[in-house]
Amino acid sequence: MALALVDEAGRLLLQQRPVGKHHGGLWEFPGGKVDAGESPREALAREISEELGIAVKPADCTALLLAEEAREEQRPVVLMLYQATRWHGSPRGCEGQSWGWFTREQALDLPLAPMDRDFVKRMSI
Repeated sequence: MALALVDEAGRLLLQQRPVGKHHGGLWEFPGGKVDAGESPREALAREISEELGIAVKPADCTALLLAEEAREEQRPVVLMLYQATRWHGSPRGCEGQSWGWFTREQALDLPLAPMDRDFVKRMSI
């Protein structure tokens, strides 16, 4: 699950993946995995709180896009992008990651993870 946070100016919040992880150093939408007993929206609210220190209500997360990435000798990865325009608090990189607000055009100039690039291209913001 990933979340496109969109501010009043229509900019997207993106963060940089840690070096040493899959797609390390590339930019992406914040998010993560769904834990047992969580809904996707609950997982996003938890992940966003852990990663950015802001509160997003699960009800404020709207399903937006779906992407799939094939991987050699592994099952494909499917990623759902949600969107939110309301949250409480000011984002900060709680896990030491770089992050920032970007227009769609600025985002496309970044080295984005493949599925995130697909999402940005397909978004109409």
